[in-house]
Amino acid sequence: MTKEKLWSLTKLLLKLAFTGISLYLVFSKVSIKDLKEVFVLSNPLFFFIACCTFTLSQLLTSSRLNTFFKGIGLYLTERYNFKLFLLGMFYNLFLPGGIGGDGYKIFFLRRKFGIKGRRILTAIFFDRLSGLWALCLIIAVLITFIPQLEVPNRLPIAVVALGSILYFILVKRFFKDYSRSFFLTHLKAFGVQSLQIITVIFLLYALQFNGKFSPYLLMFLASSLVAIFPFTVGGLGAREVVFLYGADYFHLDPHLAVLISLLFYCISALLSLSGSYFIFHPQALGERKLPDEHEDDIQEVGDLLNEKDEK
Repeated sequence: MTKEKLWSLTKLLLKLAFTGISLYLVFSKVSIKDLKEVFVLSNPLFFFIACCTFTLSQLLTSSRLNTFFKGIGLYLTERYNFKLFLLGMFYNLFLPGGIGGDGYKIFFLRRKFGIKGRRILTAIFFDRLSGLWALCLIIAVLITFIPQLEVPNRLPIAVVALGSILYFILVKRFFKDYSRSFFLTHLKAFGVQSLQIITVIFLLYALQFNGKFSPYLLMFLASSLVAIFPFTVGGLGAREVVFLYGADYFHLDPHLAVLISLLFYCISALLSLSGSYFIFHPQALGERKLPDEHEDDIQEVGDLLNEKDEK
């Protein structure tokens, strides 16, 4: 077994172990029977609307990434880019042991358009960074609506405002390819996070919740921050732990909190599953067949991503 294959297998085992431990911790504190009762009483119409708003958020996420691609001279149709985006979602969620969705995007685009893999990787990095910025912005605003946290209202807003200014100056100074579309991409990033918050609101409505939304929304955003780190399979387990302990801190129903997290994961998994279509019909991506991870180009991409992780 090569060093690269051994590392991929090790990462997969660590992810599965961390996911398993997190889920064990969650389900040792909440009752599966109570979760089932809450779900049975849910409103399917609101759940359907939540699926729609999440899908819209992913369409906008795909469009945001495409805007970053245009910054490096890579012009894709929105339709083709979304197909590749869905394939990436599938690989990230259902095949977490390989190079992942980002690796496949880099491979496809580098091979088709002759653009250096590092440039594509940088575009993907800034796409994620814009999402992180929007996440922090909305968290800062939500904190002002939760007096339990005892955080001065001006503090989070001031931190995010100063951070945003510094962030813009650095991008403008050192990454001109991305500064030209800075406001458009970050407006899209804000739209993505807003749509995902709306998704959670509709999940709360689906579960017959009529209380204060802000603590649940803050827990969701905090869990999104945790899910950024590749410790688990698609964030499963990590999100639920955040909701569980967040519910304890805010004195909320832990079953409702955990169920929101699980339902959000299920919606994400359903959309990700659609990416499997392109594995069986690669012609839809202009390919006769999808590459496997033993091909040289794929291995080079894996090395590139490993370098990024080490840094």
